[in-house]
Amino acid sequence: MSISRHFVLAAGGTGGHMIPAHAVAEELMARGHHVALVTDERGAKIPGIFDKAPDNRAQVHIMPAGRMTKNPTSWPGALNAILAGRAMARRLNETFRPTAVVGFGGYPAMPALLGALADGIPTAIHEQNAVLGRVNRLLAGRVDAIATAYPDVERLKDGYAAKVHLIGNPVREEVKQLREEDFPALTDESVFRVLVIGGSQGASILSSVVPEGLSMLPVALRRRLQVTQQCRAEDIDRVRKTYAEMEIPADLATYFNDVPEKLGWSHLVIARAGASTLAELTCAGRPAILIPLPSAMDDHQTANAREMTEAGGARTIPQARFTAVELAKQMQKMALEPGALQNAAKRARGCGRPNAARDMADLLESIGHAPIMNDPVRVGPTPTTLNLQGVPA
Repeated sequence: MSISRHFVLAAGGTGGHMIPAHAVAEELMARGHHVALVTDERGAKIPGIFDKAPDNRAQVHIMPAGRMTKNPTSWPGALNAILAGRAMARRLNETFRPTAVVGFGGYPAMPALLGALADGIPTAIHEQNAVLGRVNRLLAGRVDAIATAYPDVERLKDGYAAKVHLIGNPVREEVKQLREEDFPALTDESVFRVLVIGGSQGASILSSVVPEGLSMLPVALRRRLQVTQQCRAEDIDRVRKTYAEMEIPADLATYFNDVPEKLGWSHLVIARAGASTLAELTCAGRPAILIPLPSAMDDHQTANAREMTEAGGARTIPQARFTAVELAKQMQKMALEPGALQNAAKRARGCGRPNAARDMADLLESIGHAPIMNDPVRVGPTPTTLNLQGVPA
């Protein structure tokens, strides 16, 4: 007879929060547990996330989540949304009876965690970045466990050390499998494959600087290039024309749904320093040139890049110094020095924590004290939006 527990995973509606939550959900479901996701409208629409759950054992709940901005006039509305989400979360707790609730950051995680705290349910938070996020900062003192992706996390109080666990950042299984593969063969005559990924906010400057930087490389290296680049819709035609004029083969798109495959055959990645990107680069062992997004909250991307850069797996260029000349200089150091890319790949791999999803699932099982549940009848349909009527705040 199979046995299972129920877990609620709450995550803000961006890939940086949703991808780790999805990886942990798959691990929990593989162990026979049932999972409910709490997120917002954006998170529920991310393709490939929580829409292919095995045996329909993952349900999705869209809840309101107020965002506390610097503008005081927004606070009453945000507070009302948080309280409404908390009420919905408590109703979910009544029907789903979770063993534990874990938040992966972002404002949609707050109501679920507040509801769990009110109901006495064990709680945990997972921080993907090297700076503790705003929601996690607000709740860190009240939860039972804090999982981190980096050994050093800024804004994490020393007093919480007893409940901090270095887990890593969970990645998709397809990325984890790359760890078992060798770095792509590279000779002085072979094709040199460059992957450029920037995310929805960060791709514009990459579209401006990267093509010009590649045009400055020595002819012998430039003729070997094969570029795969993410571009914003308004930039893609211009970038395609630039590469065509340079006679550099380029595959351009606004979104790639097969990043693990492209990462597998890449020799060098040029990217922002988001938490999921860093986790995938270090798990797969791929060298990179990182350009942290300066507008990221608390400059957390610069902090994210530090471990991989200090280990020798990446070179970091602050956006203020990210010019075509600087990019070309850094690329030549990595591409033309014998063994430099292979060595950087090895050092990047040394920063990887490929068992993060497994370790996070272990942590959640260990903090939960609810009885093991044999009957999955409480698992509701998916997707669903809970009814607020009659739910106490």
